[in-house]
Order: sequence, then structure tokens, then C-alpha cells
Amino acid sequence: MGKAELPLHAPGTRVDKGYIGQSVPRPNAKRLLQGRGAFVDDLRFPRLAHVAFFRSPHAHARIKRLDFGNALKSAGVIDVFDGRAVAEYCTPWVGVLAHLKGIKSPPQHAIAIERACWQGEAVAAVVAESRTQAEDAVDLIDADWEELPAVLDMDEALSGRCVIHPELGDNICFKREHDTGGVDEAFAKADLVVEETYRFGRHTGVCLEGRSILADYNAAEHTLTVHHSTQAPHMMQDVFSRHLGIPEANVRVIARDVGGSFGIKVHVYPDEMATAALSVMLRRPVKFVADRLESFLTDIHAREHKVTIRLACSKDGEILAFDLDDLSAIGPYSVYPRTSGIEGNQVVNLTGGPYKHQKYRAKLNVVFTNKNVTCQYRAVGHPIAVALTEGIVDLAAQNLKMDPAEFRRRNLIPDDAYPYTFPSGVKFEKLSHHQCLDQLLGLMNYASLRKEQADLRGRNIFRGIGLAAMIEVTNPSPAFYGVGGARISAQDGATLRLEPTGMVTVMCSVTEQGQGTEGIFAQIAASAVGVSMDKVRVITGDTGVTPYGGGTWASRGAGIGGEAVLLAGRALLSNILDVASKVLNLEKETLDIENNAIVDKLTQEKKMPLEELGRITYFRPDILPLDFQAELTVTRHYTPREYAFTFTNGIQASLVEVDTDTGFVKLLKHWCVEDSGTVINPMLVDEQLRGGVAEGIGAALYEECLYSPEGQLLNGNMADYVVPMSGEIPDIVCAHIETPTRQSQLGAKGVGEAGTAGAPGAVMNAINDALAPLGARVTAMPFTPERILRALGRIA
Repeated sequence: MGKAELPLHAPGTRVDKGYIGQSVPRPNAKRLLQGRGAFVDDLRFPRLAHVAFFRSPHAHARIKRLDFGNALKSAGVIDVFDGRAVAEYCTPWVGVLAHLKGIKSPPQHAIAIERACWQGEAVAAVVAESRTQAEDAVDLIDADWEELPAVLDMDEALSGRCVIHPELGDNICFKREHDTGGVDEAFAKADLVVEETYRFGRHTGVCLEGRSILADYNAAEHTLTVHHSTQAPHMMQDVFSRHLGIPEANVRVIARDVGGSFGIKVHVYPDEMATAALSVMLRRPVKFVADRLESFLTDIHAREHKVTIRLACSKDGEILAFDLDDLSAIGPYSVYPRTSGIEGNQVVNLTGGPYKHQKYRAKLNVVFTNKNVTCQYRAVGHPIAVALTEGIVDLAAQNLKMDPAEFRRRNLIPDDAYPYTFPSGVKFEKLSHHQCLDQLLGLMNYASLRKEQADLRGRNIFRGIGLAAMIEVTNPSPAFYGVGGARISAQDGATLRLEPTGMVTVMCSVTEQGQGTEGIFAQIAASAVGVSMDKVRVITGDTGVTPYGGGTWASRGAGIGGEAVLLAGRALLSNILDVASKVLNLEKETLDIENNAIVDKLTQEKKMPLEELGRITYFRPDILPLDFQAELTVTRHYTPREYAFTFTNGIQASLVEVDTDTGFVKLLKHWCVEDSGTVINPMLVDEQLRGGVAEGIGAALYEECLYSPEGQLLNGNMADYVVPMSGEIPDIVCAHIETPTRQSQLGAKGVGEAGTAGAPGAVMNAINDALAPLGARVTAMPFTPERILRALGRIA
């Protein structure tokens, strides 16, 4: 029986007692829904239903019994489902990529079936007329659990003494080793070797808008329409299609303006897949919105790492080699479809990135634990790699008694050395480290700040200056995911259409998450076609309308989506001029479009308004030549292919003051010089940098998901999980170097993650610079007052 025939839970049936594996059908045709007193005639006119999830209170436990009897009697409840019932409609997934050799993960279901592997994993779903009624019924579910040993510590997970998924053999999801050779020799001949272990606390995105989904299955047409708070509509269209058994062309995903994502909403979430499956099962629209407490428990976390890094250098400050050992914890599953191995893999690829050493060795272990899953979050891997690199670089400079800016100047890759292959194997097209460093030092008046710092130390005021040079992955090619078998598009598409009124409609596959993408596209289209921005309408985030594309992730909106818009705009301009030349009986080469009208290219004399050309094309094509057909809708796609990634670079600096009595850190000022290629909209670019810096400051000073020894999230609310607010953010001064990429006509690189990538390392170095006269250092993020006081020996 095919899935379109819906053998289970069609109108007139329900799961009654809900014990694991048991389904009890009810009579078909009209039925009385429990607690409502209203008949539904086979749901031919289905109303919106809401789902709430019964989640595991344990970090690791076997589900012995689920009793839905009382929940089913609760007011407004439509149905209650366990994992086995949902699995009849939604197949499990495995989050692996072929190019991450050896990565492994167990199958994951939309709703857990036999056991829960972290606190907050959904084990049952209640569907009701309202969210409130669904939540009330969740409280009435009776469950028996067999608690299992929980693995919470990374080192314990690596030891394999207790294996979370016995069928996998150990707790290692992914491991990688990279060695250029000659590393031991470089360390043996070094005049100085410095070593330090850094710890990074897991944290999460805290989006302004929580995750949300409204799925609406139409049984008559076997179609599914999903309104989804997602960054990648076409990716999710494919996922819903494959795991729900609906043809891809029958699935439409709509993602309108999303209230912040930061990578949080680019993944497949089990509760969202369950919501879509429930819509199919019940043949009615079903909605789920994660509340703030659920968001902390189930939104992906990120950046739980413990890393030991060594640096070898000469007495003149020349870096000879880096040696890295990274241990990272990802929760009980590798997240689908991008995997949880990418973050650690990025750390290996990027550590040491700005510098010209040639010897590099790295070891990575990514392990399963019984905490919430981790995966890609803004600047994936970059904050760890930059903080490691810049922290150990500062430590080397301190040991050599060399100014940290001078140490960097001696080691940054020269600006004329490109194209350049880094020891990890990644290739750089063209970067500008030295230009950025020079501009930063001038912008912040570095020499004066150093003098002021020395003067204040004499008065027991401890200020610190921290630098962090960086590289950033943007505009990724298919080498990021497609090569590993993931159906995640590296291209984006844009369709531009001249309307009869002279308006230009832009439809692009990149989504708007608050980063200003639609404004950028309007700018590019207006400039390319020759119309004013008020004549441009932009549509994004709708698989039923826009061309196929990757969406929003990895700082790719302007560089890839913008290039597609530019190419389509130039093609539309050419096609409009073809029509104009026929109507005006003039050579196409003599015409142009300016200010919403056809003009003479040399004299700028207005020949015809665009609305008149539109009128003729759409309503009077009979006056055009018989052998000519106007084409006023064009589509173009773009994907970078010459380089795996279009790297950007930059450098940041932070000025802080540390109160050595309380351990509090006051951020005084922050500077960011970034080379993101062609800057299309300076205001948007600067605010992207500032927003990224704010998130980086959160990671450095405030944010951490804290778990108890039993695996309970201790601070999963806005009262206890601290995020920086306006009072904590200093003035952030931005400046730019522009080195356009030659891979595109637009020349734009990405900028959305740069601030987040560099800020934690800059803040860390500034704090340690302030503490240096006192012989103290901090290396565990976030740098809370407690940790600073402990480093100072003020508390045990």
C-alpha cells in the first residue's frame, strides 16, 4: 500500500491508549472528537491544529511505557501519537557526508521510539485545537522510564567506557588527522615552543523568533505546503519529499521574513519533521512553534571544544609550525543533513590561517554525548580556530617580549603571495592581511593606546589590547556539501521580470533572515536594469516561485545570490533593449535604460518610458516584427567553481578594562577592518559586522549552556542564560579594504560571519593582555568574573 493511501490514522481512526507499538482503530465516518462535543465529517474542511511534544526529562533513558489515556480525554485533543506511529509516515535519517571519511551516526527518528538520548528529545506528540490545550494534555501523559548511564564529559565519551550507541562500537562520530610532515623537526629546532589548552563552552543562537512550522497536507492532490522558519527552503523541500514519500514537485516550502537564524534554522529538526508527518497523517494543517524553553533544549547548540595547541617559532618571531589536538562533543546524533562533523573539520582547516608557516599537524575527535545536539552556528568553526591561533600567537609574542602587532606583521601571508595554498590544503584567491593590519593600527591609534595602557598600569588600572587576525569561508562551492552527497545546492538562481507597468520583479532563492538580502537584491537589480529602487519588488523564500538554490548560509547571499541577480538583470536589460530597438526602429547599441525609461546612450535623451514598452510587449505585440518574440522574463544561476571557497580576511581589536577585585570585564571599544570584496551597501555590511561582533562578545564573556552531572540543562531560560545587551556592547568601529573576487562579475565576498569569527579571540587576548602584569591568564570561554578571579588566585 502506497503512502498516498494513508493506511493509518486517516479520518475516523486514532491511537487510543498509545502504549508503545499499539494502535487501536475507531469506527470510520463521522466521529465525536474526545472532549469537544463536535462532529467532523471526515475532515473535508479541516481546521488548523496545534502540536505540542512530550519530551524526555532524562538525559538517557529507555521508554518502558507511554499511557495516553488521560491525555486523549483532555479538552480539545484531536489525537496523540508515539514514535512508532509517526515512523509509519516519516522515515529516519542519518547525518553523514561521504567526504568526511569515516563519519558515523545512528538513524534518528522524528519522535524517539525506544529510548531518549538527551533531555528534551520528543517521545510523543499531542495534537489539539489550540496550543494551550495540547500543552495541557502533554502534562497528562503517563510514562515509565528506565534510566540509562549518561555520557556527558568529552573525555569520558572518548574513552569509550560507556557507549551511547552500542551498534556503532564507540562514541566517536568523526575523527581526522592532518600532517604536512616535518612538524616534529620544526619543533625540535625551534627557539621557543609555547603550548596551551583552550576550552570553549557550548552555546546557542537565541534567535528573536523561535523555530516555527505550519504544514498543510492536501490529500486530494497529494501535496504538502509548509510555511517554515528556515534558511534553506529548497533543501527542506527535498527533505520533506524524501522522508514523507511525497513527490518533490508536490512539496512547497515558504519561508517569509525570518526573525533571525544565525545557522540555527538551517538544519533538520525532529519535531518539525514530526509536525509535517502529522499533517499527512491527519490530513489537516498542523502548526508547531517552539517556545523559549523548548528553544534552549532543542535548538542546536555549538562550539563545545577542548583544544590543546602548540606553536614553534624562532627567536626572531618567525612561526615554524602549529600542532593541534581538538576534542569536540556533539550530542547523541550527527545533525542531518549537514552533519556535526563540519565544525571540527573547519577548525582543522582554518587554524593558523592568516600566517605563512608551512608545517602543520592536527588531530580531531568528534564524540557523542547525552546532551542536546550541536551543529553549524554562525561562523562555524571560525571562532574556535581564530581564538586558538591568535591566543597562542599572543603567548609566543609575550614570551619573546615582542609587540603582538609586530609579531603578526612578521608572520602574516604577504599581500603579493597569491594565489596561495595553506598547509591544511585550502586555497586562497587573494587576501589583504597586511593592508588590514596597517589600517587597523592607524584606525585605533595603536601606539597611543599602548602608551595610555602603560600609564594606567602605574595607577593599578588594568587595561588590555587584543588583536585577532582571521580568514573566513564564504561563497562555498559544491565542495562544501554536494561532494559529500548532501542534496544542498551550492548555486542560487534569480528570475527577473519586467511587468507591464514598468516594475521589475525579482525572485531569488536566497532567503531573508534579517540580514538585508532583499535590499541588496533590489539595489543590484535596479542598477543592472536601470530603474529606480522603488520600481523593484523582491520575492524570496518560496520554492513554488523562486528558482532552485541553496538559501542563506555560509555568508553566501550577496556573493552567490547577488551574482545571480546581477546576471539576470543584465540579461533582462539586453532583452528590453531588443524590444526597444524594434519599437523605436533604432540600433540597440545606441540605447540604454536610465531612470525608468529608454534613453539615447550618448545624449541621455528620453525615448520611451518602460511602462509604455511593457504595454506594447504584453498587450500589443502585433505591432512588433513577425520574426521577433519579446522575452521580458529571464532566469540566471550562479555557483562559484574555481575555488572551493571564496575566502575573506580581516583583523579585529578589542580594548577592555578588567576590575581585578570583582573579575568584571568592561569593554571599552572594538575595531574591525574587513576585506569582503566589493561592498554593495556599506550600512548593511557594517551592521552585519557589528551584529557578528556582538554574538562573538556573547561567546567570549557571557553565553554558555550549563548541564548538571545528570545531564539536565540548568540555564535554559532568558533569566539564567546571559546574552549581551546594548549596555554591554561597546562602540564598534568598522573599516574596509576591498579586494573583489575575480570569480564573479559582482566581486562580492561574504561578510555575515566575520564579526563572530574574530571577536572572541580579540576579547580573550585583550583580557589576557590586561592580566599579564599580574601573571594570570584565562583560556576557558566564557570569561566569567569567577574564572578571572580564579586565574588571579582570588578564589579557589
